[in-house]
Amino acid sequence: MQKIHLTLLLLFTAVGLTACDTRRFDLSDNQARAFGSPRQEVDCISQNPLRNAYFGDLHVHTALSSDAYNFSVRLGPQDAYNYAFGGEVKLPPNDTNGVGTRAVRIDRPLDFAGVTDHSEFLGENRLCVDPQSPRYTTEFCMTSRAAFGRNMQLGIRIMSPIPWRSKEVCGENSELCYQATSEVWQQTIQAAEDWNDESSACERTTFIAYEYSSHRNGSNLHRNVIFRNAIVPPIPVSYVEAPREWELWESLVRDCNDSGTGCEAFAIPHNSNISNGRMFAVDYPGASTLEEQRKRAVLRAEIEPLIEIMQHKGDSECRSGLSDVLGDVDELCDFEKFETLAFQRFDEKGDVGNCYEGVGADLIVHLGPNCLSKLSYTRYALVEGLKEEKRLGVNPFKFGLSASTDTHNALAGGVQEQNFAGHLGLGDDSPKKRVAWDGDVEGNTSNSPGGIIGVWAKQNTRDDLFDAMLNKEVFGTSGPRILPRFFAGRDYDSSLCGDPALLEKAYAGGVPMGGDVPALRPGQAPRFIAMASADAGSAEYPGTALQRLQIIKGWSDKDGRTQQRIFDVAGDANNGAGVDPNTCSAIGEGFAQLCAVWEDPEFDANVSAVYYMRVVENPSCRYNGWQCLQLPQNDRPPACSTEHAFAKLTQQERAWTSPIWYEAKK
Repeated sequence: MQKIHLTLLLLFTAVGLTACDTRRFDLSDNQARAFGSPRQEVDCISQNPLRNAYFGDLHVHTALSSDAYNFSVRLGPQDAYNYAFGGEVKLPPNDTNGVGTRAVRIDRPLDFAGVTDHSEFLGENRLCVDPQSPRYTTEFCMTSRAAFGRNMQLGIRIMSPIPWRSKEVCGENSELCYQATSEVWQQTIQAAEDWNDESSACERTTFIAYEYSSHRNGSNLHRNVIFRNAIVPPIPVSYVEAPREWELWESLVRDCNDSGTGCEAFAIPHNSNISNGRMFAVDYPGASTLEEQRKRAVLRAEIEPLIEIMQHKGDSECRSGLSDVLGDVDELCDFEKFETLAFQRFDEKGDVGNCYEGVGADLIVHLGPNCLSKLSYTRYALVEGLKEEKRLGVNPFKFGLSASTDTHNALAGGVQEQNFAGHLGLGDDSPKKRVAWDGDVEGNTSNSPGGIIGVWAKQNTRDDLFDAMLNKEVFGTSGPRILPRFFAGRDYDSSLCGDPALLEKAYAGGVPMGGDVPALRPGQAPRFIAMASADAGSAEYPGTALQRLQIIKGWSDKDGRTQQRIFDVAGDANNGAGVDPNTCSAIGEGFAQLCAVWEDPEFDANVSAVYYMRVVENPSCRYNGWQCLQLPQNDRPPACSTEHAFAKLTQQERAWTSPIWYEAKK
C-alpha cells in the first residue's frame, strides 16, 4: 500500500507541475477593497443578560457547490435561508423545467444560519453551468456537467498537494474564474444581507460564510469560514490559493482581521473523523524550530475557536478501541461512526491499521479515511492541546464544540429524524436509498441528518452571536434542541440546583462553558454545575426525554499518555428506557430536566485537565428506523430488519458543551 501512496503522490505532483497556473492570486492586493460597511445593530426586544439559547446551522451547501449541483440540486442561497426560517423549498427529482418535485419545510425555524458553499471552483462551476458562458462547450465543462455527484476532475485538484485550475476554462491567468467567483460570492453575500433581520424583533440572523475544502493527499482538512458582518474580502480563499491550512489562517489575519477595514472572521474545522489523523497533527510541517511551531499554534488558536463535532458524515467526538487511549471504556463512542464504512471498503477484512505519524507523515497519500488515529477525534485533540501547552506555552486545540448539518440540499437545520429528506439531491432522494447500507449508494445509512449548533448569547444579532462563538459559550447537538449549561467555579454551593437565582450565581461565582477554571485555593478542587433541559419538540414531532448527564474528563499522565474518565453526574443510565423498533414507540421514563453540582473526586492540582459535559437522551429511532416503518412491508430492504454497524435502527441522541479547562500551576 505504501507503494500506491508514493505513486499517487508522484502523479499528483507531476500533474500539478505541468498544468498548474503558476500565478498565485494574492488577496492582499485587494484587502483595502473589502466589501461592505459597518452597521449599528439594534437592541433586541428579547435580550437577556443571562443568555438565551439560539440554534443554527453554519454548514450549508447549495447549487453553487459543484457537488450539490451534480446531484441535480438547483436551490441557491436565497432558498437555503427561506428553508431555514420556515419557508418551503423543492428538491430533486426535478421536472422538465429543472424545478424540484419534492416539497419540504423545516419542522421548526432556526434562529440563525450561514450558507457555506465550497470556495473551490465557484467560478468554474458558474462558467460550466451557464449556457451563455463562452466556456460552456469546452470539454472540461461538458465532463463536469456529465458527472453524477462527485466530479473527479475537480476532486483530484483538491487532493493534489499542488492544486491547479483549468486553463481551458479559466484562461491563461485564471482571471475568468476569479471574475466568475467574485460574481457568485456577491450572490452569497446578497442572500445573507437580504435575510438578516435588522429590526428589534431579531427573528433571524445570517452570516456570510464559505467552506475551504482541502482534501490534501486524501485527508479531510475542511474548514468553514464565518464572517462577523458584511465587510468581507472580494473573493473567498480556496485550496487553490492556500494549499496549506496555515496559509488560510494567514490570509484571514492579513486580509481580514488585521486589515483595518472592520472585517473579522474565524474558521470551524469539520470531519476530523476522516482526516487520517491530520486534522490535529502536531508535526508542524515546515515549522522546524519551537518558536516557529509556537507561532503557528498561536495562529491556529486565534483563527479556530470552535470545532464541528457532528455533521452528516458522522460524529468526531471519540472512538472505542484505540490502543493509545487509556482509562474508562466509553460505550457511547460508538455513535455515528461514518468512517467505519470507508474502512470496510478499504479493507474487506476490517483490518485497519494505525496511521503513520512519524517523519514525513504529511506526505502520505490516503485513499479516503483508511487508518486509525486518536488525532482524528476531538476529545483526544483536547488532551493533545494540554500537552502542546506544556511544550510550547500555547494550546492550539483550545476549541469549543459545535455541530451542523453539511447539507448539500440547501436544507439548513433539516435534522428532524422522522421527515429527514436526505442531504444529497438525487443521491438519496427516496426512502429506499436513505435506508440502504450499501456503500455504492451515495446517501446510505452511514450518513445521518447531522447536527445543529447552539449558542448562549444575550440577543440574536451578528455581533452577539459572533462574540459568544469567539468566547466558546457554544454547544453542539446531534439534532435535538437540548438546552445544556455547564459552569465551573470554586465555591458553588451543593444546593444550587434548587436555587431560583442559579444562573446569576453560576455566572457570578465562576465561568461558563468555554472558560478556564478560576484560581483555586490550596487543597481545593473545582466545582461544576451541570444542567440541561430536554427538547420539548413540537406538536407533530414531540421531543425525547433525557437519560443522564455526563462529565468527560481528559488529561495526559506523567508518561504523556492520553487518559479519559466518564462520570455520570445526574439521571440514570439504568432507567429501563428504550424504544420499540417495530413501532418506534418510546419505552420507559426519562427526565425533562437534570441538574447537579459536582466536584471532581480525583482532582490533582498538579495535572492540567479538560472537562466537558455530554447530555444523553433516552433511546429513540434513528431516521432509517422511522423511514423503514414508512415503507410498505413488502418493499422494505434487508437493512430494515437487520442491524448493521452503520445501519442501526435506534440511537441515543445527545448534546456536547464546549469544554472548561484547568491549567496546573507551572
